[in-house]
Amino acid sequence: MPRPRPPDLKMLGTRKTRGFSVAGALLGLAIVAVLIGFPFVEESPYALHILILLFLAVIMGEAWNVLGGYTVQYSVGHAAYFGVGAYTTLILLQYKQIPPWWGVWAAIALSLVVALAIGAITFRLRGPYFVLASIALAEIMRLIALNWKEVTNGAEGILLVDLPKLEIGGKVVTDFLSKVPFYYSGLALAAIVIAVNWGVEHSKLGYYFQAIREDQDAAHSLGINLYFWKNVSLLISAFFTAWAGAFYGLYTGFIDPNNTLTTDISVQMVLICIIGGIGTILGPVVGALVVVPLSELLRATVGQVHALIYGVLVVLVILFMPDGILGYVRKLVTRKPQPASTTRPELKETP
Repeated sequence: MPRPRPPDLKMLGTRKTRGFSVAGALLGLAIVAVLIGFPFVEESPYALHILILLFLAVIMGEAWNVLGGYTVQYSVGHAAYFGVGAYTTLILLQYKQIPPWWGVWAAIALSLVVALAIGAITFRLRGPYFVLASIALAEIMRLIALNWKEVTNGAEGILLVDLPKLEIGGKVVTDFLSKVPFYYSGLALAAIVIAVNWGVEHSKLGYYFQAIREDQDAAHSLGINLYFWKNVSLLISAFFTAWAGAFYGLYTGFIDPNNTLTTDISVQMVLICIIGGIGTILGPVVGALVVVPLSELLRATVGQVHALIYGVLVVLVILFMPDGILGYVRKLVTRKPQPASTTRPELKETP
């Protein structure tokens, strides 16, 4: 009797991976072109501010999506990498006068070291234990930043006095005196992290991640090293999360443990993906388009109550749209119409 062949690795994921779409690529390029030209048409600082926050939310959501969406490792401690990116970049700039375009790489490298150390411990856990371990990581990093006053300035935080001018070949490229340089930096980074998610999903790496997502035991039986590939996923995720933290610190000009290392930051990354659609390329983008304007609107109108309304929205999405807004829309689009009845209606007898 012939030995049954093991299942194909590509068939482990229930979500089918789509190939390259020319129409989708052209639409994406058109959107990017419109966004590139937006500052030339609209000079409102508030409009640019909202779009910068939108880009930041996309970066954070897409970064978390690599770990939580493709390998289903639901980390609620990504604020640790976010904070490492922000603190390292601003400390090097403020106290060592190292420009941020060099300091950000040191911040990313440090976040990868932290990710490797944490992954070595937490990926031996599953389910709620991994979630709890990730929360503990963020809290440990917050307490370190709060108590290591000689370096982090404790609860007082770090106030960025000035940003150096970006010069190439002795020519000033930008002076960071307006929001426009941050706008284009955020747009470029958001495009990069979306492209990375597309590359992950449409590569052999993505098949490994999807196999782990669908059934870890089955993936292990096929020879997939769960421990190794989970760490790869975490490193990619931490890389861009730290970059987002550095961008946030430079844009706001002020960081402290309560705005960069709190659980709220981690939860926001998760919610962006839940609302838009976990494990998809455009899910975090859709989630950011919902979360950022709604959050700003509620914060301006109802104050602190916005967190309650925000939570109610998330509960409604989980109950009625478990695959997120993007998944719900796809179901509506692909829903097949019911075939018309071929039976003839019965004729009623007339008296």
